[in-house]
Amino acid sequence: MALSWKLVIDSTNAPALADFWAAALEYEVEDPSTLVEQLLAAGHLGEEAVVERHGRKTFRGYAAIRHPEDPFDETSGVGRGRRLLFQDVPEGKSGKNRLHLDVHSEPGGLDALVARLEGLGATRVREVNRGPAGHWWVMQDPEGNEFCAA
Repeated sequence: MALSWKLVIDSTNAPALADFWAAALEYEVEDPSTLVEQLLAAGHLGEEAVVERHGRKTFRGYAAIRHPEDPFDETSGVGRGRRLLFQDVPEGKSGKNRLHLDVHSEPGGLDALVARLEGLGATRVREVNRGPAGHWWVMQDPEGNEFCAA
């Protein structure tokens, strides 16, 4: 039986990085405000664990995004499909990513994709040419995490 999964990405500003990747991938930022309110009301969560973002209460140091067509739990806001979770950690990025995302353009749309990603805050690092196999760009998100645009 196949397992469910989510990709967790360490960050220094989880909500800002979630906003970048939601825009980059055209995903939705999850809204856990109903769950947060329930946990606060039941005394299972203290106010220090909560922050307001975009007018909604969310968990401090965490933010997630999900594919807009995938199912999600309406009570918690948590996606049940393609999902990225960003979590704040105290240390900064210290080396090359051992895992990265590849963002694919429409056929012939690489230049437009790269320009859109740069407009969102990404940076081009280098172009990779593979002759007949095509080319792509190695890029970095606003926190320096490498990804490829192809």
